[in-house]
Amino acid sequence: MKSPPPVPRDALRLLSVVIPARNESGCIAATVEHLHVELRLQRVPHEIIVVDDGSTDETWEILKELQTRILECKPIQNTGNNGFGNAITFGFNHLNGDAVVVMMADESDDSRDVARYWQILNEGWDAVFGSRFVRGGGVIDYPRHKLLLNRLANFYLRILFGVKLNDFTNAFKAYRRTVIEGCRPFLSPHFNLTVELPLKTIVRGYSWTVTPITWRNRRAGESKLKIKEMGSRYLFIALYCWLERYFSRGDYKTKSGTDA
Repeated sequence: MKSPPPVPRDALRLLSVVIPARNESGCIAATVEHLHVELRLQRVPHEIIVVDDGSTDETWEILKELQTRILECKPIQNTGNNGFGNAITFGFNHLNGDAVVVMMADESDDSRDVARYWQILNEGWDAVFGSRFVRGGGVIDYPRHKLLLNRLANFYLRILFGVKLNDFTNAFKAYRRTVIEGCRPFLSPHFNLTVELPLKTIVRGYSWTVTPITWRNRRAGESKLKIKEMGSRYLFIALYCWLERYFSRGDYKTKSGTDA
């Protein structure tokens, strides 16, 4: 199955960047400031929605201070159940933009790639999937055991769904708002949302393309991803999307999308 080609569309108006943050006081200010500067330099109209997901450190206080200096910074507190996926979904519920990028709070994702996402979406694509493992992409200081598990999981998903994407599990991707609304409801309260979003985009027939991105391991704080807890959750959502693809008879498929 290949992605349908992009179609002519009106220019996008506003980019929303959703950043889930839990106990990220050591890095969230730099992440927001660097992102804002890059998007201003590239003349990308934007808002930065940082979702405080139950932080117990000074993350929220830092965000409120940032808001006084950066008008595009719009911090919100997740008032529902905590969890990476829940925080992102909460951010989606507060979008003003007609396109969205999910970005990590630890600045492991490159702000320059956010601007490139915006440019590619404006070519007419419904979604842009960044890959760290194609020519032009790369990773810096990736823990070896996590890299091995990552490549095994992505190989499994690539074979299961028969697509050439090789970096499903990275959260750092871009979508038109119509895709986000068309992929609801979201089932993943945790990191498995990183798999649910691209798989539903593909299964439901939206157009997508791949672009190289770079990733750097966090330099402050600690990772919230607990691999031992996530295996069964990733498997559940992958099988759910696989069943939808083959047994839903197109009930959830976008009217504009076609298999090619």
